[in-house]
Amino acid sequence: MDNSVWGVVAIAYGAICLAIGLFKVPAVIWNMGKIQGFRKILGDVGTQIFLTVWGLAAVVLGIWLYNKM
Repeated sequence: MDNSVWGVVAIAYGAICLAIGLFKVPAVIWNMGKIQGFRKILGDVGTQIFLTVWGLAAVVLGIWLYNKM
């Protein structure tokens, strides 16, 4: 696969992380064991910040990969 496909995948992943981090949706994912572990260690706000930063990083990486020739 070329870089543009990986870029689109990273942008989609980042958008999902941003949705979970900013809006706590869907509730099914927010209540998963892995997220519960993050919430136990980082707290609710810390988990939201972590997921938001992770999502932004994935979007930036995706845009870079998509535009890379």
